[in-house]
Amino acid sequence: MVAPAEEFPLPRSRAANERLHALVPGGAHTYAKGDDQYPADLAPVISHGRGAHVWDVDGNRYVEYGSGLRSVSLGHAHPRVIEAVRRELDRGSNFVRPSIVEVEAAERFLATVATAEMVKFAKNGSDATTAAVRLARAVTGRPLVAVCDAHPFFSVDDWFIGTTPMSAGVPAATTELTVTFPYADLAATEETLARHQGQVACLILEPASQTEPPPGYLAGLRALADRHGCVLVFDEMITGFRWSEAGAQGLYGVVPDLSTFGKALGNGFAVAALAGRRDLMERGGLRHPGDRVFLLSTTHGAETHALAAAMAVLTTYVEEGVTARLHALGERLAAGVRDAAAGAGVGDHLVVRGRASNLVFATLDADLRPSQEYRTLFLRQLILGGVLAPSFVVSSALSDADVDRTVDVVAQACAVYRKALDAGDPTPWLAGRPVKPVFRRLA
Repeated sequence: MVAPAEEFPLPRSRAANERLHALVPGGAHTYAKGDDQYPADLAPVISHGRGAHVWDVDGNRYVEYGSGLRSVSLGHAHPRVIEAVRRELDRGSNFVRPSIVEVEAAERFLATVATAEMVKFAKNGSDATTAAVRLARAVTGRPLVAVCDAHPFFSVDDWFIGTTPMSAGVPAATTELTVTFPYADLAATEETLARHQGQVACLILEPASQTEPPPGYLAGLRALADRHGCVLVFDEMITGFRWSEAGAQGLYGVVPDLSTFGKALGNGFAVAALAGRRDLMERGGLRHPGDRVFLLSTTHGAETHALAAAMAVLTTYVEEGVTARLHALGERLAAGVRDAAAGAGVGDHLVVRGRASNLVFATLDADLRPSQEYRTLFLRQLILGGVLAPSFVVSSALSDADVDRTVDVVAQACAVYRKALDAGDPTPWLAGRPVKPVFRRLA
């Protein structure tokens, strides 16, 4: 499906985008899905998806990566998940008392993530991370939260969003209660804890991201948290299941006090989880003598069909070795993209990074600086080639043929990339404004 833009019209998508902007702030319910993240007039609006493919409202089919912002790791409309959801829909979705599905889902989750002792479900990751922060503050009696500065997003709530360029509406007094520490630097982290001695309630971080944690780092962070009396929180929204069935904590063998899961947990259905030590989690329960913590009390947090989806996902991961498949697909894709980029002479400019199950790409200009213009050029060529890839994060529904086709499209995109570098200006290949960062102060 390689074609110049004039032969790849998206009239229905463009009309739908206009309708979205008239009704929905930003034109999407997640900023990362906004049309400002895509080349001008090439932001398809999706009709439906199946497996590793999606179709837009104009009838174009794409191989899709980063499905549902990494949430659909088994592929769209996965039969095992859909069957479990349909079965529960016929039985009712929400009651005045807990459903038996709630205990079954908790048992299944804790059997898979064996490093945790209790779990509470929610609808989104922000609620789970904020609950971890509140719990840490309650059990330590301390006000400050220390967040790892290597992780771009933890929560929509004030304690984190106030630290980003999109801090409008967040009081400075709230932002001042959040401090940062660098990833993989134990000395700097200890200096932060010492500078705020006795004030830091928790260290919260993504245990791994685009680089593997250095040997001993996570264990060292565990020791630091113990020594300074603060709670160690792993944000496993992304690493959960993609690193191993038990998350990064299961892979690296370092147990946090609390951890949060989401995204892949429901294969697109809305379910997240806060998990951790019993003595901490029970502070939000009824079997402790201390002050009660208001911990994840949500009307829809335990909708039966979402928990059924989570159980089906957990079972599928364990029984079918999904994590290993994600890694194999990612390694095939990364190798192909790197070879294509090198073959076109842009191997230093189109850079694939990350764990094989969680690949992203960087687009660098002639001076090897990150470039939104070259990202726009690259995304444009991918879309024209029938590949929708804001990242190269794979789903297990991809076939080897899908990956090979993607590599072919990447090779053609790299040829255009080379032309732009040779010309010293990518602008003629953008056909409009460049894509923009999600976090920016002005629209």
